[in-house]
Amino acid sequence: MTEPLVIAKADGRDIALLPRLANRHGLITGATGTGKTVTLQRLAESFASIGVPVFLADVKGDLSGIGAAGAASEKLMKRLNAIGIDSFEPVQNTAVFWDVFGESGHPVRATVSDMGPVLLARLLNLNDTQTGVLQIVFKVADDNGLLLLDLKDLRAMVQFVGDKAKEIRTQYGNVSAASIGAIQRGLLTIEEQGGDVFFGEPMLDIADLMQTGADGRGVINVLAADKLYNNPKLYSTFLLWLLAELFEQLPEVGDPDKPKLVFFFDEAHLLFDDAPKALLEKVEQVVRLIRSKGVGVYFVTQNPLDVPDAVLGQLGNRVQHALRAFTPRDQKAVKTAAETMRANPAFDAATAITELGVGEALLSFLDEKGRPQLTERSFVIAPRSRLGPMTD
Repeated sequence: MTEPLVIAKADGRDIALLPRLANRHGLITGATGTGKTVTLQRLAESFASIGVPVFLADVKGDLSGIGAAGAASEKLMKRLNAIGIDSFEPVQNTAVFWDVFGESGHPVRATVSDMGPVLLARLLNLNDTQTGVLQIVFKVADDNGLLLLDLKDLRAMVQFVGDKAKEIRTQYGNVSAASIGAIQRGLLTIEEQGGDVFFGEPMLDIADLMQTGADGRGVINVLAADKLYNNPKLYSTFLLWLLAELFEQLPEVGDPDKPKLVFFFDEAHLLFDDAPKALLEKVEQVVRLIRSKGVGVYFVTQNPLDVPDAVLGQLGNRVQHALRAFTPRDQKAVKTAAETMRANPAFDAATAITELGVGEALLSFLDEKGRPQLTERSFVIAPRSRLGPMTD
């Protein structure tokens, strides 16, 4: 059995996550500047230490340091000493960098056919009627054995369907010129924003994300997403496509001793903002079922209200950093966060959430029987890799 992963300290006690239950997913929440990124880095390198590959998105450009050894600075040692840790052993993780634009890492590609009409419809900001027409375009391509590789292929296929609208109406349904025009305008916008570089070949091989190093440690895959983040829909659509690919390609493994892969979805609110019902249902399905493929999904966002209830209920391992109750929505978020964690009679969770300092958090991981443990007010242990970017 794999040893528990010590993530934090609470009154001298270890607060640990059980690798066997890491595929029950998780949620890291908290206001800006409260320590979410450090918690993400601690979790990622902890999984890597037991041979579990990790995928995470670096939206602020400050996670590349995970591939370099940390330094025992005076400030760091003072913080570690304060929670009862007297030594610091730096670790240099094996990190592979990816970039949709191919500038800060290996290029990532997907074919239009593989992306599918549902995800593309969101990327193109289509309404239900226009989405239906896009589905017809994909169906016509499939029926004619045509593989859509890039946006040029899709643009040509959309034009073909528009030109043949009268001929295909009886078999596939109505295709309006207005919907064809909306799709073409959407494709033009994506191309102008540079999104066309994502579509094409060679397509990303999922096996490339599930590697271990010669030392047996899991490889940490870092998506350089600081530029990609400027196009929020492309960012969230890409990560959802990647999750769907994992779900479709990986075999069933049940409940392994440790995950096959852990996937961190930073700025998770972008996935759910203005998402159509069909997309939300797809997210819920993937999160619910990918557990049996040995994949743990950890959402990172500021506010627990950012995550729909149907998805929130699937997230068993929780880390709640500080929230500030300045507005009615903030107050509701504090109440929601407190109520969704197992109560500890030693303190009031709602009050504690507003009092937490930087690097301090309420943690509740699943126990050996899959039950949420009592929520503990804890200090997250600093990562052993470098905090901040790899280069200054």
